[in-house]
Amino acid sequence: MNKWYQIFHKNTGLSPYVWVVFCILPFYFIFRSSSPYQVVSGFIMIILFFICYRLSFVSKGWLVYFWTSVQIAISIAMTLLFSYVYFSIFLAFFIGNIQNRAGFFTLYAIHLTSTFVTVNYGFATRNTLFFTQFPFILISLIVVILLPFNTYIRNKQGQLEGQLEHANKRISELVKLEERQRIARDLHDTLGQKLSLIGLKSDLAGKLMINNPAQAQAEMNDVRQTARTALKEVREMVTQMRGTRLEDELFRVKQILKAAQIEFEFDGDLKLENTNLLTENVLSMCLKEAVTNVVKHSGATACSVVIEPSRTELVLRVKDNGVGIAEQASRYRGHGLQGMRERLEFVNGSLEIVSDEGAMLIIRVPNVLRQV
Repeated sequence: MNKWYQIFHKNTGLSPYVWVVFCILPFYFIFRSSSPYQVVSGFIMIILFFICYRLSFVSKGWLVYFWTSVQIAISIAMTLLFSYVYFSIFLAFFIGNIQNRAGFFTLYAIHLTSTFVTVNYGFATRNTLFFTQFPFILISLIVVILLPFNTYIRNKQGQLEGQLEHANKRISELVKLEERQRIARDLHDTLGQKLSLIGLKSDLAGKLMINNPAQAQAEMNDVRQTARTALKEVREMVTQMRGTRLEDELFRVKQILKAAQIEFEFDGDLKLENTNLLTENVLSMCLKEAVTNVVKHSGATACSVVIEPSRTELVLRVKDNGVGIAEQASRYRGHGLQGMRERLEFVNGSLEIVSDEGAMLIIRVPNVLRQV
């Protein structure tokens, strides 16, 4: 439930002034009455209505429905006694802010029924004010029908957007956590074993320095070679962490295929306006794996890459004129296809394999539209 002072947006235009008019207008209707008793009772009902309206927004549980019921009763009384039907608009707006589905539909049905019954009663008794207000009463009835649903749906949409934002933040945190764990595993696998080996061989070389200098020198050479290997692996790991743009990967693909004497053809647009960096990096890795498979396993003489970006998805097609893909490979076994599928699943993508006069991999990933 929105708080009573948060029910309007900052940029509401004429909306606040309209509500102010509806707050002042009931006093005009009660002062038209010639009876002082009716004027006093009408004044009390107006003050009581706005007090209950305020309490409805700050209350919780059954009190919300109690104060709303009091407002409905006052609205009926104001309609019958003073021909003022516009409290029903206040109620229509408030009922739309009720989050409980059952409570919303119950109060909506009660309010709609009571409003139509009292208005029809006013017309049936030939109340002059009802006929003079007919266009405004008709608009009020339309508002009573539509406004609660509009407000209810808007609030639900706001909740869903909030939940989606929270879910996206949670996913982002999980991705960061997974990336940290992956980096920790890579560092452990890359450096841990080799640093331990360097330490052991250094200790051994120190012990052999006097008794067996030649063996100590061999151990130090192993230490030097192990250190160089570790440095090379760290550099490769850092390069992989930086990610690869699709345009850069396509340039390397051209070089690989040229070296393998495979004719290359490209068609598409590399301006990926709606594709985020994570998705583009996944596509780059999949393209690299697909072309590697073409070079190693296809026996092809030609390979084509087609990129088809759109507002909703991006399609990457890699086709060759080789021997095709075996049945077991088409089930994502071997040739790195399993790894491609796992990467694509991470970004809600898909991989389709077509083996007809060669092989064609169809990679689809959804695009995330940027908010404007």
